[in-house]
Amino acid sequence: MTTPRDLPSVEELLQTQAAAELIAQYGRSLTLSAIRDTLASIRAKFLSGQATVLPLRDLVLAQTSALLDGWTKPTLRTVINATGVILHTNLGRAPLSDAALRAMDIVGRGYSTLEYDLEKGARGSRLIHAEAVLQKLTGAESAVVVNNNASAVLLVLSALANRKRAIISRSQLVEIGGGFRIPDVMKQSGARLVEIGATNKVHLRDYEEVLLTPSALVLRAHRSNFKMVGFTAEPELKEVIALAHAAGAYFVDDLGSGALYDTAKYGLTHEPTVQESLAAGADIVCFSGDKLLGGPQAGIIIGRKALLDKVKKHPLARAVRADKTCLAGVAATLLHYLKDEAEREIPILKMMSLTPKQIQGRVAAWILELGQGEIVEGESTVGGGSLPGETFPTFLLSLTVESPERFLKQLRAQNPPVIARTDNDKVLLDPRTVLPEQEGALLVGLKNVLNS
Repeated sequence: MTTPRDLPSVEELLQTQAAAELIAQYGRSLTLSAIRDTLASIRAKFLSGQATVLPLRDLVLAQTSALLDGWTKPTLRTVINATGVILHTNLGRAPLSDAALRAMDIVGRGYSTLEYDLEKGARGSRLIHAEAVLQKLTGAESAVVVNNNASAVLLVLSALANRKRAIISRSQLVEIGGGFRIPDVMKQSGARLVEIGATNKVHLRDYEEVLLTPSALVLRAHRSNFKMVGFTAEPELKEVIALAHAAGAYFVDDLGSGALYDTAKYGLTHEPTVQESLAAGADIVCFSGDKLLGGPQAGIIIGRKALLDKVKKHPLARAVRADKTCLAGVAATLLHYLKDEAEREIPILKMMSLTPKQIQGRVAAWILELGQGEIVEGESTVGGGSLPGETFPTFLLSLTVESPERFLKQLRAQNPPVIARTDNDKVLLDPRTVLPEQEGALLVGLKNVLNS
């Protein structure tokens, strides 16, 4: 009668050529752990009656190999985004330019001047690496880069409004992705949150009344992923800033998306730009590096030098500082704007610049290669909490399949995975967000699933 004792021993398995190959690939300790876990799993299934036959040695080792592969396979992987959402938060937002990737690779491979002054031969500051470019590009007196925009706002409020009044309109008390809420960020900073106006309307008189009491600053927060329409009202930015300054308060503008170009040029609603905020008189402007700017994840703070000096010296600044690869990527991305080459080099701007005719041509080429599918009109979106509700006209590859959901699941199982969408029982793929160098892999993945 077969019993679990008939299974090969750990030592017996370790003496095989297959185990030696696994050890060479994964290391002895991890391989030993996987063998023990595999044997334990087989033994448990046999004793519970889920299995009636014990596997041979080769099958045990094959299961061990599969287990090791699962343990060591990276969870952060490259995917092909065929959804048509340009700044897809779940898919990592902005793909980076070649120059940004090179800059990050160079400083990541060895030692760098992160905090070293070559001229003085002494300790330097990491804060300078993107600051000079930001000063030239925006005209700001000073700048600092941190790890994301939420931490940028938290740092500014902590440095300038701790235990002091910070005024914000109720129409801007938003919740951004992941459940993070602007009021919670403000309270965490130690600022005394003062809400004014109504959800849909705030007037200049609301600011006038609250500023009769001494306050540290007025904050404007970008609404990020929704827009307000209908019975709404807000005063002009310049009016609010002038009122804040007259009352001795600073004005901090959390722009979120970080647009340096006018988005109206792409057929979209105008998104307030960083330059416009500074021109209106904002003392500090905060924005993201990985949204409309098109760089790596970062929070960028620009504005008056006297205020930024306080921000840089605050203890929280060390906790949220950017690392060397982030600083290199941000600086390289900003240089594209400074050199007037952003639309040629930054992937998200290239995607936004594509015409429907160009996209239609790509779909036609895909259909020719696949031997099936049809071209349908559709819409692309910006995503990432930028320009909510705004769309681009596009053309889509539409595939008729037996089970759209199963088809999408099979696409996600390809290498690299393909992320698409469905509508009215059709599988839809938008070329706008498929990088040109990924087209070959996309078509291979589609053929694999279509032929399976």
